[in-house]
Amino acid sequence: MGKLFGTDGIRGIANEYPMTAGMALNIGKATAHLFKRKGHTPQIIVGKDTRISGYMLENALVSGICSMGVNAILVGPMPTPGIAFLTRSMRADAGIVISASHNPFQDNGIKIFSDKGFKLPDEKELEIEDLIFSNNMHTLQPSPRELGKAYRIDDARGRYIVFLKNTFPGEFTLEGTKIILDCSNGATYRVAPATFSELGAHVTSLFAEPNGENINDNCGSQHPEMLAEEVVKRKADVGVAFDGDGDRLIAVDEKGSILTGDQILAICANVMKKEGTLTNNVVVSTVMSNIGLALTLKKLDIEQAVTGVGDRYVLEEMRARNASIGGEDSGHLIFLRHHTTGDGIISALQLMAAIQKEQKPLSQLAKIIKVFPQKLINIDVRTKPDLSTVPEIVNVIKIAEERLGNKGRVLVRYSGTQNMCRVMVEGPTGEETEKYCEQIADVVREKLT
Repeated sequence: MGKLFGTDGIRGIANEYPMTAGMALNIGKATAHLFKRKGHTPQIIVGKDTRISGYMLENALVSGICSMGVNAILVGPMPTPGIAFLTRSMRADAGIVISASHNPFQDNGIKIFSDKGFKLPDEKELEIEDLIFSNNMHTLQPSPRELGKAYRIDDARGRYIVFLKNTFPGEFTLEGTKIILDCSNGATYRVAPATFSELGAHVTSLFAEPNGENINDNCGSQHPEMLAEEVVKRKADVGVAFDGDGDRLIAVDEKGSILTGDQILAICANVMKKEGTLTNNVVVSTVMSNIGLALTLKKLDIEQAVTGVGDRYVLEEMRARNASIGGEDSGHLIFLRHHTTGDGIISALQLMAAIQKEQKPLSQLAKIIKVFPQKLINIDVRTKPDLSTVPEIVNVIKIAEERLGNKGRVLVRYSGTQNMCRVMVEGPTGEETEKYCEQIADVVREKLT
């Protein structure tokens, strides 16, 4: 049997396996069959980001869904967390998002949500894979009288905007606040400006003109440099950058400094503890979080629970610990009191609420955490052997760890969504951090590329 799902759905180059129209058709069929229930008119919400390949995959998915006797509800370009919300609020049986998140435009992907708005657990993804690779779905198809229909709804964006605004404290307003939004030419390009404007903010939008090929192109959460320049130039209070599908947030303070997910986590966790909304006094993060976050949480007397990389693992731990906040340094943050998944716009709203509550500029709030120098090098690889079986890589990592001691750390891992090895080093100085990271990366290149 093949393997389709990675750490965040199915992903690949559009029009190449597995992101082909034929595979999308089968994913639609398998998902529809899995969530179909007797005595009920089943329906699946289908949304996408702004990639040109979304048209091809959307039509194929809808064909598969309808062929299994399930209705498809199309909402067009919509942030991934928007699909999670609509699936739950419209009592749909499942939600499907066509997006490759922060990847370049030539990639695309498929993410699936349950009727409760949560990403599917491993066992459900395996069931979909089993159905697809068993090659017998034609035996499960209903009669012509029982085929599904496809509908488009026009008020999906408005419903989601109302939901977003309701996550911002009613006693506060954004009136008089100057905010610059980097929409990454992606799925937030309409929703985010409307949300912040309706809350009273003076909004300037950057990269909000998608053309199918410019999503994440030197913009968004992966490339916030221009946003930082504009914040200083326009004397804005805050800048926020989303990724292509709107589930990540990177912020910029009024001085043009870029804040990562760890910094936003620390700021919001501190405010939540003060107001009594930090349930069980715990913050969930991943092994990629900066050492500075651990030290800050310890100083604040907040417990830190650490998971593997991936927002789904953060969410699993949050639900197990009844935690109200968790996330990744990449900016994928989850506020479980407000939503079932990471939502860049909600994260930005909670950060703005923290600024209002503390009555301090973002640059002052950011001082709560000292971020250790960190270097990350991504290396495209041909294969992904177990790193512990490559002696040269094991040895160079060991040398770096011994020299850093308790003043730094090394993390080398494969990407769960791309053929890539990520080498991350943190250390006491930028010079040492870069040196050890480059040394490890050189060996990885030599052995795996």
